[in-house]
Amino acid sequence: MNGWTLAGTSFLASAVEAVEALTIVLAVGVTRSWPVALRGAAFALLVLALIVVLFGPLLRLVPIDQLKLVVGIVLTLFGLSWLRKAILRFAGRKALKNEQAAFDREVSALRAAHEAQADQIGLITSFKGVLIEGLEVAIIVVTFGAASTAALGWSAAGAAAAVLLVVVLGLALKQPASRVPENAMKFVVGIMLTSFGTFWTGEGLGIAWWGDDLSLLLLAAFYLAVSTALVAAARVRGGVPA
Repeated sequence: MNGWTLAGTSFLASAVEAVEALTIVLAVGVTRSWPVALRGAAFALLVLALIVVLFGPLLRLVPIDQLKLVVGIVLTLFGLSWLRKAILRFAGRKALKNEQAAFDREVSALRAAHEAQADQIGLITSFKGVLIEGLEVAIIVVTFGAASTAALGWSAAGAAAAVLLVVVLGLALKQPASRVPENAMKFVVGIMLTSFGTFWTGEGLGIAWWGDDLSLLLLAAFYLAVSTALVAAARVRGGVPA
């Protein structure tokens, strides 16, 4: 599997989750203190890094065919989950992600906290936000890197680059990254994860894909076409937002 493709997918997935985590960290930093916000985020990143370091190599102990099947199923489920939300949002049946609104909600909740517990609540909020948003990315990095040490390196590098970029920009601007096309990025990542998952599930079941890795492009085109059709169908049906 091409390393740049793995790194690119990890980068996009990590960037989406990093933007959401950054919103929470910024809210804690603005309402309480930056040391508290950054300390909570640092603890969460350490936990996520340990997950990648510990579980990445362990997966390579599993026989390759079984590993491809398990990894493929996991990535397909993740991809379909992201795609479902993206389709509903673009169809107008689910609210688009709005980091400014999320930031305002977090600030209001933190300001309502009792002063004696404010720093503790801020630390926990920052830690929990980064950990929850980053857990999916950690799983994606580990599954992508299950094939080899090189694959794990490419996947982890893409994730690290995204987190670093979002953190630097966020702390420099000190405001939510509301202009980042987060909804479109989730749509793209959903298609990529589902394509990878389908490809590896097929290989795990013994399917010989036409053109080998080139079939990933066909799978991505297929899922893009189906997703676009579902967006159009959902818009026509309308109904209550999901």
